[in-house]
Amino acid sequence: MYFIDIINCLKMNKNYTLAKSDDGTIQITYTIPYSEIEDAKKKAAEDLGKEIEIAGFRKGMAPIEKVIEKIPHQTLIENALQIILPKYFAKTIEQEDLKPIVYPKFNIIKADDQEDWQITATTAEMPEFPLGDYKSAIKGSTAKIWKPGDSNQDSPKTYEQKEQAVISALLSTSNVKIPRMLIEEEVDARLSRLLEQVDRLGLTLQSYLSSIGKKIEDIRSEYEKQAEQAITLDFILAKISHQEGISVTNEEVDEAIKISINSDPSLQKEFDSPQKRRLVESILIKRKTLNQLVSLVGS
Repeated sequence: MYFIDIINCLKMNKNYTLAKSDDGTIQITYTIPYSEIEDAKKKAAEDLGKEIEIAGFRKGMAPIEKVIEKIPHQTLIENALQIILPKYFAKTIEQEDLKPIVYPKFNIIKADDQEDWQITATTAEMPEFPLGDYKSAIKGSTAKIWKPGDSNQDSPKTYEQKEQAVISALLSTSNVKIPRMLIEEEVDARLSRLLEQVDRLGLTLQSYLSSIGKKIEDIRSEYEKQAEQAITLDFILAKISHQEGISVTNEEVDEAIKISINSDPSLQKEFDSPQKRRLVESILIKRKTLNQLVSLVGS
């Protein structure tokens, strides 16, 4: 359910309305003056025109009207919106003190000539949720752990088994509402990887599904459950790490990146970006948090 703050937006003379749902999803509807759309289209055409060859003119020197005629309409619109929308979104983040955890999806609602356009941006923030008594739940799993001298003949539990016990405890003690768009993105990513794997096997998706006796709806449903659990676990670990002050050093991040590059040198350029480094840091913190929680099992 969305809660829309339209009145406050109008009072502050904003060119957008903002809607938040209780799972952290945010929807922003922008009204963009047509004159601004036209200016952005010209700027986009100028940028694209630098690489377009038009008979009778030197490359990059043709009149803007000629350039526009050569550019597909959809391409021109997409490039114009790439000029406008990031600025609009960045300003909204600042004005509303938003903390998005995913790049927004933009959708054109209205795009008539000579009229203001309406475009929605959908993103999500980290949902608010209380951490349950996860430590007690984790420690409560000690009865399942074999100790020397026990009459129980079961084998000692492996690290992986302890880790699964921790994950089960975390998921059972915290109630997290996951933004729907995050689940859909993860499901789409998993389906894309599945298609690549099926293609490498020389199969069609339909033949693969027939071989395992499932429909695409079954696969998507399975992926949705897996994605929801994986994202929920990520959120819980992030909150615990923040609450417990768990961090990693620059040296630990450097070492992890070095190991990745050594195994695949083509990743060198990818790891040059600050965003990728932050991602590695986040993964390491969550792993360290999970390791500390595993140490509670059997204590």
